[in-house]
Amino acid sequence: MTAEVADWEATTGSRPCTPPQASWFEFLLNEPLLEQHLQKYCSDSAPVQLIVQFLEQASKPSLNEQNQVQPPPDNRRNRTLKRLALKVAAHLKWDLDILEKSLTVPVMNMLLNELLCVSKVPAGTKHVDLDLSSLPPTTVMAILLYNRWALRTVVKSSFPVKQPKIGPPQLNIITQMQQEKELTDSILKVLKEQTEDSILVLEAAFHLKKDHYVHTVRTLDLLAAEPGITNGETECSTAGLLIHNEEMQCLVAYDLGAIFYQQGSTKPSAYEKARLNFLKTTELLSRIGPESVHCMIDKKKLAGYCQACGVLAPPADLGTLQTTPYGKIHCYITLGNYWGLIDVLLEDNITKSLPYHFRQSLLRQLFQKAQTGSSALEEICFRVCICNAVRDVLEGQVTGVRFCQLFLKPTKDKIDFLLEACSKSLRLELASETEKRNMAVFLKNLCWSLEDLQLVFMVSSHELFMRLLKDEERKLLLDQMRKRSPRVNLCTKPVTTFYDIPASASVSIGQLEHQLILSVEPRRIREILIELHGMTSDRQFWTVSSKWEVPAVYSSVILNIKDNLTRDLVYILMAKGLHCSAIKNFVHAKQLFSACLELVTEFSPKLRQVMINEMLLLDIYTQEATAANSVERPPPELVSRVRGYLEMRIPDVPLRQVLGEECVAFLLNWRENEYLTLQVPASLTQSNPYVKMGQLLAATCKELLGPKESRRTAKDLWETVVQICSLSSQQKRGNDGRVSLIKQRESTLGIMYRSELLSFIKKLREPLVLTILISLFVKLHNIGDDIVNDISAEHISIWPSSIPNLQSVDFEAVAVTMKEVVNYALTINSSNHSWLSTQADIYFATNQYSAALHYYLQAGAVCSDFFNKAVPPDVYTDQVLKRMIKCCSLLNCHTQVAVFCQFLRDVDYMTAFKALQEQNSHDSMDSYYDYIWDVTILEYLTYLHHKRGETDKRQIAIKAIGQTELNASNPEEVLQLAAQKRKKKFLQAMAKLYF
Repeated sequence: MTAEVADWEATTGSRPCTPPQASWFEFLLNEPLLEQHLQKYCSDSAPVQLIVQFLEQASKPSLNEQNQVQPPPDNRRNRTLKRLALKVAAHLKWDLDILEKSLTVPVMNMLLNELLCVSKVPAGTKHVDLDLSSLPPTTVMAILLYNRWALRTVVKSSFPVKQPKIGPPQLNIITQMQQEKELTDSILKVLKEQTEDSILVLEAAFHLKKDHYVHTVRTLDLLAAEPGITNGETECSTAGLLIHNEEMQCLVAYDLGAIFYQQGSTKPSAYEKARLNFLKTTELLSRIGPESVHCMIDKKKLAGYCQACGVLAPPADLGTLQTTPYGKIHCYITLGNYWGLIDVLLEDNITKSLPYHFRQSLLRQLFQKAQTGSSALEEICFRVCICNAVRDVLEGQVTGVRFCQLFLKPTKDKIDFLLEACSKSLRLELASETEKRNMAVFLKNLCWSLEDLQLVFMVSSHELFMRLLKDEERKLLLDQMRKRSPRVNLCTKPVTTFYDIPASASVSIGQLEHQLILSVEPRRIREILIELHGMTSDRQFWTVSSKWEVPAVYSSVILNIKDNLTRDLVYILMAKGLHCSAIKNFVHAKQLFSACLELVTEFSPKLRQVMINEMLLLDIYTQEATAANSVERPPPELVSRVRGYLEMRIPDVPLRQVLGEECVAFLLNWRENEYLTLQVPASLTQSNPYVKMGQLLAATCKELLGPKESRRTAKDLWETVVQICSLSSQQKRGNDGRVSLIKQRESTLGIMYRSELLSFIKKLREPLVLTILISLFVKLHNIGDDIVNDISAEHISIWPSSIPNLQSVDFEAVAVTMKEVVNYALTINSSNHSWLSTQADIYFATNQYSAALHYYLQAGAVCSDFFNKAVPPDVYTDQVLKRMIKCCSLLNCHTQVAVFCQFLRDVDYMTAFKALQEQNSHDSMDSYYDYIWDVTILEYLTYLHHKRGETDKRQIAIKAIGQTELNASNPEEVLQLAAQKRKKKFLQAMAKLYF
């Protein structure tokens, strides 16, 4: 698309929705008609829309005989149309604000380029290279207008613009909009590239001394009539529109300030230039006065720019900032004079120039500074909060929560400053009736909120109070205050204290319920409940908080207690105790459970046993929490109580499943294998699945070191877990009468569900027990998976090698369980090399090669003091090394593959040579040559680089092979030492890469 076609497409995007009554061609046929049209008070078509129409017609491309698009011809018609567009702009006195508001960037670009053309600006010459003082006035003015518009457009393009809403998608409209957007973007790109040149051009305008002239309708007519003769008259005399030099400098300074301010986000030094230009604009505006026709600058926007620049680039004398409230506040914060903020805010309570959100933001900023250790700011925060609250009162707004919190405990000093702030913020002779009424209501409610009559007297005797309230009102208020019940503590009332709402029984009940929720002291809880039941007898206070949860097996017993107070007390003590236990606040949990046990012992043996059981569970939790930092065995008394619970046979006592889990897990964690295998009653193993599972695990641990033939318990454990992980089937008869099988994930055939088994496993922390469970699930997984991706584990040989019915096992669930058990085990001990190797194999089997390498390397690191010692051969077996090699190969780290090939018992030269032939390697390649000790591999590298012409890499390989410690004639001990040294460095480098 040619430039002319693009110009025409751009102008068509700015057509008015309704065509004017006077069409563009009428003005083309009769030019004087345009001036008459523009002089009308309300013309049929807006002047700026005429510009669009004229330029659209002048830039419309033409078609030749071959239907090829040709640029618009330079004929009389098109020149006249362009001149008509310039006449309209001249009629508008070249006001960029008006023109930019209605014309798009491409149209403005066409208009100003035409102005440059008729003003005889030398074509092909950069504006920055022109000497403005030697050019005619109208030429200078055209250059300044263009560069001002260029900078203004760059600034405006940095603002976010809301996309216009368009109707139903129409292909021609969307195409037209897209073309206009592309053209605008290309023009903006050029303008941004020329920004620095435009800045220099405008800065040069400050050195001009003469006034300026811009083309008018008359001068444009003269140019058209006799351009050769009238050029001197229109450009060198006063034939054009006069613009005084100070007016032009004012406009230029403002536009320069705006562009420098926009550049400040990436170049902070530009803020200082912006500040100086805006100050110059302000100074020139004051000199020019309000009568200027050309300096139509938004003074509010200019003031905002000046304030922002004063903050972003403060002058050396900060006193110059103190002309506005914003400047004063910034100055005081910069200097650390926070006390000065109080006077500014009190003054603003009268003028109301600072917005509410700014004052709140200031308060938050001060609170944050106070919380970081600046204790001196606490008093400032209090006073700023008071000033903001007084402003809220005057405007009839609700006072903030911070203010109410500060006055929960009022003091003489607080009341004194509050009254001072109210007096300074309300000038009675200037205040409105609404403000006076709001302040009176506030002071009246303040008295109601104060319990101390001395503080009430301070408020009621203050001059402002006496002037705002009539004598009758004051007297009535004070009488009511004296008659007020002393039991109602108004100082502890919530936010509603500051409104004219009297205290009531519901408020007191609400306060007591709030204290009941927060308290964890049994005695205080009892006192609150007694007081609440004394106020009302028809409430169930155990329902006050939805967070109080008691297991259903307990709540059914507790809620049958006939006495309401006892029922509430037992329920709340147990709920709070369970909550404290869950958040590991064991001290308060024990206090709450002890109080509950003492209470229920008097009337319910069933609940007494429940509390004894819960205290046992609490002691187990406490012991397990301390076991992480201590190796001391639990006291024998606790072990005895755990055994006693498992053997307990009290009828009708509600039991929680978690108690059985925790007791069996406790015995396994502390290796009470003798009890679980020999002393636990047989009936208990039949009735409690967790005891059965614990017995099988304990017996397997005991028999692990015995001969393979005696490992019957391992087989029993295997069969039990296989049954838990089996798929259960149900029969279902279809519509056609045939019977089909439905497989269910959670088997009902085993002694427990798989989810219950997993929950139980996650309570164990004994390494041997976890190792046995990991090896069991790994073996089970390997039976159902491809033998190529077999996962290794310790003691895997103790399990059977086959399952009679493979289809009955849910191997997907086995894989998930195996991964969860290994992940959990590593949270217990992240330095167990066997578990790390198993985790690495899992990642390898699931094609996660980077993660697999991470765990293979970690397994070697934990058993070799981070590779400072040799990794044991049972950790880095040939199988593990081959998997590490495959991981590196699939990650395209081929040089690492070659290095690892040396680690094998028999060096795999074929794999190493094939890897080194790869040129697309994602590792450091030749930086790994220092880790190669096998001379054969180094010789191959030398040959390979010589063949490829890679001289630098060949020299590195030659240097590596030339080290004396790799000489084949060296003793075996020297060669082994050289190999071990390189292994260590390579593995440490790999660890840094993958850890």
